[in-house]
Amino acid sequence: MSIEFLITSLIVVASPGIGAVFTISTGLSYGPRKSLVAALGCTLGILPHLMAALTGLAAVLHSSAMIFNAVKYVGVVYLLYMAWNALRETGALSIQKQNKRSDLRMISDAVLANLLNPKLSIFFVAFLPQFISEGDEHPLVSMIEMSGVFMLLTFIVFALYGIFAALMRDYVVTRPKIMQWLRRSFSAAFTALAVKLAVSQR
Repeated sequence: MSIEFLITSLIVVASPGIGAVFTISTGLSYGPRKSLVAALGCTLGILPHLMAALTGLAAVLHSSAMIFNAVKYVGVVYLLYMAWNALRETGALSIQKQNKRSDLRMISDAVLANLLNPKLSIFFVAFLPQFISEGDEHPLVSMIEMSGVFMLLTFIVFALYGIFAALMRDYVVTRPKIMQWLRRSFSAAFTALAVKLAVSQR
């Protein structure tokens, strides 16, 4: 496994996206433990894209404009819903005294956030094969191994994002104006991601 793959993967993972925003908002709202659950959910959300790439479903997705656009616009609608929910005082960024949101619900929301991002499947179709040598006798095994490393990096980076946000939680709770600014900022971030996804091409 090349150092180029590790560096490139880290850059891709650390870049702000749906999963990062989701995990940070969870850390602010629910604290460190829930942020780790969210990071795990976002990591598990990579698996469907990996399986699609391994079975050739991703190739079908990106060769069919109708299917690609259908998945893309479902993702856009979901991101806009998350933007609206972030603005509400009782929404995704409400500060809870108790962790009322179950771990299963948190994981399912995180998986859905990544599942509805068709660009993630492009990563596994167009990116990973570049790091598999032509003489590799077991390219499928190599792809699975690299995908495992990518998922591990995803969990570590997202967990750090979430824990840092959770450490800022008490500071935010005592300052309503900061909380209002954060709600608007996260709503704007989700809206920007929705626009970016809406204009994306295969």
